[in-house]
Amino acid sequence: MEITDVETVFADRYLFVRIHTDEGITGLGESGTWGFLEASAGAVETFARYLVGRDPLEIEHHWQYMYRNAHFRGAAIMGALSAIDIALWDIAGKHYGVPAYRLLGGPTREKARVYAHVFGETTEELVAGCRAAKERGFTAVGHLNPLADEPRSKPYFETHAAKIGEATDRVRQFREAVGDEVDLCIEIHRRLDPEEAVALGREIEAYRPMFFEDPTRPDNFDAMARIAHEIDIPIATGERIHTVQEFEMLLSRDAVDYVRPDVCMVGGLTHAKKVAALAEAHYAKVVPHNPLSPVSTAACLQLAASIPNFAIQEYPYTRDEGEPGRELLAEPLERDGGYLVVPDAPGIGVELDEEALDEHPYEPREVLTRLHEDGSVVDQ
Repeated sequence: MEITDVETVFADRYLFVRIHTDEGITGLGESGTWGFLEASAGAVETFARYLVGRDPLEIEHHWQYMYRNAHFRGAAIMGALSAIDIALWDIAGKHYGVPAYRLLGGPTREKARVYAHVFGETTEELVAGCRAAKERGFTAVGHLNPLADEPRSKPYFETHAAKIGEATDRVRQFREAVGDEVDLCIEIHRRLDPEEAVALGREIEAYRPMFFEDPTRPDNFDAMARIAHEIDIPIATGERIHTVQEFEMLLSRDAVDYVRPDVCMVGGLTHAKKVAALAEAHYAKVVPHNPLSPVSTAACLQLAASIPNFAIQEYPYTRDEGEPGRELLAEPLERDGGYLVVPDAPGIGVELDEEALDEHPYEPREVLTRLHEDGSVVDQ
């Protein structure tokens, strides 16, 4: 079997990669580069010059060959490599007639617990989102920002006291709204400096969050470790890093309890499985990052099914939209209350709907960074 073509497909807000073979088997993957999908597509085209004519089943060798070829890294390149890797695992599963997870070690579970997304610019909207998720059968809510999801176009200012006080009160209301039947996955989106993150973390400990995600910018692993050592809430981070070596640096510092590899940016299933094994050695659990399409979700489910230390899966389901991108699939993924059923179809278990692709043209993300009232840049 040989690869005959590597195709990039833009649709809606997503970049898909399809790899075609001379046996008629096509593999599907997705890039997780998010705001830089055009750059990632360029990297896919570069890798395609190597891949065409190769055996698609030599997955680990191809991964190493492409990753170590030009000595440079970055999100655009890793997103391309991830999409290709997922597509190769899809081909392998279809070739052997089994789900990809069976080639990754076999099943550890039949379904994966998920958390729904909750958005809101006000406390009332956020609390309503928590209640709605519980009513729909979810046992956890995430993307849950106690600093609120204000538009990036709105200049930002809060005093320290107001920021910490209001955020703490929101977490209290989240917990009161859902009781102990729903876990709270608190998401800060890197918006706090370390000292602010420690202050907020200590204030919300009483409300028993499942984890405190990205409390500060993830670039300095020592800063994340400082926060982890000074609060009694598990830290979740990792969505913006690309390599097993970076995850080792976090884990060796006791800076993370829940690692958050993005299967579509950390090097696909090949590298995500290695990150999961590394986390297992440190008694850390895996919460795959997934703000993308159901293709990403399906790939994440293959990982969840094949590792022992999976904790919960990010599922971009909201009360208003349901699952974004679901209309792009020929057949939707199956949800069972607070779980997604792991597909048992060969490969990663999903296919794109060709007609739907034509009906959902690509929507590039604009470059929009939030500013402070004084004109300086703030994180959001």
